[in-house]
Amino acid sequence: MKIVADSNIPYVREAFAALGEITLVPGRQLTAAHVRDAELLLVRSVTPVNAALLAGSQVKFVATATIGFDHVDVDYLAAHGIGFATAAGSNANSVAEYICAALLELAHRKNFRLRDKTLGVVGVGNVGRQVVRYARVLGLRVLPNDPPRQRVETLPDFVSLERICTTADLITMHVPLTQTGPDATVRLLDPGRLAQRPILINTARGPVLDNAALLTANLAGLVLDVWENEPNIRAELLDRVDLGTPHIAGHSFDGKVNGTVLIYEAVCRHLGIPALWRPVLPAPPVPRLVVTMGGGEEEEDVLRRIIRQVYSITADDARLRAGFQEFEKLRTEYPVRREFGNTELVVPEPLANLREKFTALGFRCVVNSENKKHGSDQSQTD
Repeated sequence: MKIVADSNIPYVREAFAALGEITLVPGRQLTAAHVRDAELLLVRSVTPVNAALLAGSQVKFVATATIGFDHVDVDYLAAHGIGFATAAGSNANSVAEYICAALLELAHRKNFRLRDKTLGVVGVGNVGRQVVRYARVLGLRVLPNDPPRQRVETLPDFVSLERICTTADLITMHVPLTQTGPDATVRLLDPGRLAQRPILINTARGPVLDNAALLTANLAGLVLDVWENEPNIRAELLDRVDLGTPHIAGHSFDGKVNGTVLIYEAVCRHLGIPALWRPVLPAPPVPRLVVTMGGGEEEEDVLRRIIRQVYSITADDARLRAGFQEFEKLRTEYPVRREFGNTELVVPEPLANLREKFTALGFRCVVNSENKKHGSDQSQTD
C-alpha cells in the first residue's frame, strides 16, 4: 500500500511504515501528482482535501491529524466511497491550557481578578468541555453555549449566544468552522452585538470571526491564535491584539502525538488489522517547581507565575510579532511544549487549596509540611 503523509505529523513514519510504502511531503506542498497512486492520505489542517487533490487518484482513506476538518470536503469523500477519520479530542487539553495561560495573563495586564468575571464559552465539544472545567478551577463564572448539544441533551446550564454577547466579560470561541445549516459558524459572532465590551479569545478557526470587523470593534481585549487567510495574516490586526499566536494553541507535543495515535488507530480499524504501534516518547527529567506565596500575593498570582514558567504565552506572542511573515515556519518549527501533567509541583501543606487547584489543572503535586525543606527527599506524593 502506498501512503502519502504530511511530513509535519510527528512520528508518522514510525507509526505507518509497517503498513506500506510511505512518502512524506510538507502539507502546503501536497498536490494531485503526489497522491495519484496513493491509497492512504494523511494530512493536517493546511492541506485542502477536495476534488482538485483527489480526482483520478487511488485514495481509499483520508485521515487528518487534527480535531477540525473544515479543510476536507467530506461530501466528496462520501460520494466516492473514500473513508475518513479525524483526531477529535487529541489536543483538547493543549488548547485548554493555552486558554488558562491567556486568561491569567490578561487578568494580570488589565488589573482584574478572574473570580470577579464571567466567561462565555461558545462551543462545548471536546475542547470547550475542558475549557469550562479549567475556567471554573480558576474561579470564573461560566456561561456555556452549544445549540447542537442543547437540542439533543437539553442541558439546563447552557445559555443562548445572545445572553453571552450581552452579559459575558470574556468570550472564548471553540466551534468547528461550518459554512451552512442552522448552526453555521462562519462569522458567527458579530462584534457589533457585544454590549459588554468584553475580552474576546479565538482559538477555533479564523473565519469564525470577521477579522476586518475586529479592527474597529469596541473590545476590552483581544486574543487570536487563529486568523483569516492563514498564513497571510493582517499586520494591522496583529497590532490590535493583546496576545497573538501562530495557530499553535493545540500544538503541545503531547497533543500532536495524540493526533498521530488516533489516526493510526483509525487506519488500522479501516484495514481490519490490530493497532500495534505505540509512540516511544522522549523522557527528559520531570521539571520540579516549588510553589510559594509571597507577601501580598493571592492564589491567582501564584497560578499565573507557575503556569508562565511551564508555558509562556507571551513568548509565543513575541515570536509571532517578530516574524509574522513566516507564519507557517513558526508553526512547523514550534518549540517542544509539554502539557502541565509533565511538571511536578512541590506545595507546602499550608497551601492546600492551591494544591487542589494545580491538581485540577493536571499538574503532578507533591506535598511538603511546613517544617520540611521544599523539594526534600522526604516529600511524599499527594
